[in-house]
Amino acid sequence: MKKLSILGSTGSIGQATLDVVRRHPQRFRVVALAAGSNVELMARQIKEFRPELVTLSDEDAAQRLKERFRELTVLSGAEGLIKVAKYDEADFVLSAISGSSGLVPTYEAVKAGKTIGLANKETLVLAGELIKRLARAPIIPVDSEHSALFQCLQGHRRENIRRLILTASGGPFRGMKKEQLKHVTGQDALKHPTWQMGKKITIDSATLMNKGLEVIEAHHLFEFPPENIDVVIHHQSIVHSFVEFIDGSMLAQLSLPDMRGPIAYALSYPERLEDILKPCNLPELKTLSFEAPDLETFRCLTLCYRALKMGGTAPVVLNAADEMAVEAFLAGHISFIDIPVIIEEVLNQHKVSQIQDIDDVLKADQWARKKFNEILEAMN
Repeated sequence: MKKLSILGSTGSIGQATLDVVRRHPQRFRVVALAAGSNVELMARQIKEFRPELVTLSDEDAAQRLKERFRELTVLSGAEGLIKVAKYDEADFVLSAISGSSGLVPTYEAVKAGKTIGLANKETLVLAGELIKRLARAPIIPVDSEHSALFQCLQGHRRENIRRLILTASGGPFRGMKKEQLKHVTGQDALKHPTWQMGKKITIDSATLMNKGLEVIEAHHLFEFPPENIDVVIHHQSIVHSFVEFIDGSMLAQLSLPDMRGPIAYALSYPERLEDILKPCNLPELKTLSFEAPDLETFRCLTLCYRALKMGGTAPVVLNAADEMAVEAFLAGHISFIDIPVIIEEVLNQHKVSQIQDIDDVLKADQWARKKFNEILEAMN
């Protein structure tokens, strides 16, 4: 039986993971859970899955939970999160905390020798080379696109592969031009046509920043150069990625959009679990369409390729500036089309350095956030 520690158990990925566990109780046991501040949902998860250790990042929420479960070890804050990530009884850690907050606990889980189911792309975006150096156990992708690549690459020699192709839904503004995007609101951007996700990743999908971060993650996961990783828009979200071979043939992974598929594959790899997804009814699908991304309108994707080629701390700075830009956009401080402008300016002012340890990542992240605020203040 595989023993699981789930980082981000009350988020959409965490809940989908627990649903897979619920369907296969003979295969998996949850031993530790970590979340933010949702006391009621965590309480229900504790009652159902009976973990040995839990933590909430919010200390007041953790105290309320502790009063309800006096026999359970309930921790809080950054220290509690790291303890869940490193928990001795867990042999598989599902990393599903959103954003850069997921870096340090995932880093600690990697150092502890855990097998990682990686849904937090920022871990590799910020510290890919460092994480890969430290990993003693497999890092199995959970993002649907990277899981698709992982599946398509099985059994194939690297020298036979020409390129990796990530698909993107295009978000709610697919086909729109810059002039049309000047006055879109946060609520407009949060209406993703396919996936139900958190606010940050949904806005990133609308700007194509999310797909650019996935390019960086794919580079570190599969060790292909950026010029051999492409993106196509596929708004039906049925084909999750392609692998193209040197003879011109391709393999693709198809499924209905449901994160339980890649989660189950990561949990059970190299085996597969039965009856996780509703099968595709091909006649009902009728048409699968693909188009090139509009790099002039959605410049965040281009900025990600640029940061990847710059290397070192550049992706750290890119990610931090994006997190700040999304917050500023949702708060009404900047427009949608300002997002790539301000991110690019932060990148322009950054002097790239190499990453030797986790402190280098954290320092670059702090520099970028400070610089973002300086630029935002000057804009206003």
